[in-house]
Amino acid sequence: MDLAEIHAAFRRIAPYTHRTPLLTSGLLDELLGKRLLLKAEHLQKTGSFKARGALSKALALENPKGLLAVSSGNHAQGVAYAAKVLGVKALVVMPEDASPYKKASARAYGAEVVDRGVTAKNREEVARALQEETGYALIHPFDDPLVIAGQGTAGLELLAQAGKRGVFLEAVLAPVGGGGLLAGLATAIKALSPQTLVLGVEPEGAEDAKRSLEAGRILRLEAPPRIRADGVRTLSLGERTFPILKEKADGILVVSEEAILEAERLLFTRTKQVVEPTGALPLAAVLEHGAGLPKTLALLLSGGNRDFSP
Repeated sequence: MDLAEIHAAFRRIAPYTHRTPLLTSGLLDELLGKRLLLKAEHLQKTGSFKARGALSKALALENPKGLLAVSSGNHAQGVAYAAKVLGVKALVVMPEDASPYKKASARAYGAEVVDRGVTAKNREEVARALQEETGYALIHPFDDPLVIAGQGTAGLELLAQAGKRGVFLEAVLAPVGGGGLLAGLATAIKALSPQTLVLGVEPEGAEDAKRSLEAGRILRLEAPPRIRADGVRTLSLGERTFPILKEKADGILVVSEEAILEAERLLFTRTKQVVEPTGALPLAAVLEHGAGLPKTLALLLSGGNRDFSP
């Protein structure tokens, strides 16, 4: 993975994605004693950064018969949207207990949702069987170089937007689940601004990325964690994302469920932005680890597909 691949991904996906805005809030800055720049990926196509990686991979395929995804929500929508762009069918395998809202959103983009009898443990097996049956191209949610490059395009935009404002970013914070977003961001940012820290954020009870990087090997969770942030319920980092993070990431911060909820509340009350729990992880890190963080920070608000069902 290098900067050239991320630039190539940017050229592929540019006609089909938003250059999401960089938001600021004087109220948040004053409250937290920081200068915060909020990269609004919750305003991206499909409501999350996942559209970037899905399109980066899909647009590089040669005449795919259809697209197949395994996802708890946002990646499913990204792949469904990519299939719509290509004019092919999409199948998305989602756990039966996944968010009904995110299932409905994937269907709204034209995807067929396969969820009956699907669990977090057997969904990969279900997807492999469907791939053999249909011949559709499987787009992995994070462990694919083209997907990682697509996610890295958010880093290119972020640095360009900050540069236009004359702001040097001392650190960039982003959620980490399987590591595709953080790996792409770290690749772009370290190539263009080596002094900028790149930090991942994950919830308590799901800190496999932190433990893996400390141990120097991939450590897997035994079962999907019961956490608010459903976008980071992955069991481990990927075989491709781990070495990138080991080389380029500067650390992982762990946050409490209470901090995530407070971060969601602050984003809504102070900036009027609806951000899902996973997207609120970076602000939660500022709430709990602010004293140890630099003053000028960029926070990647990864998604806005908030499920308000009871």
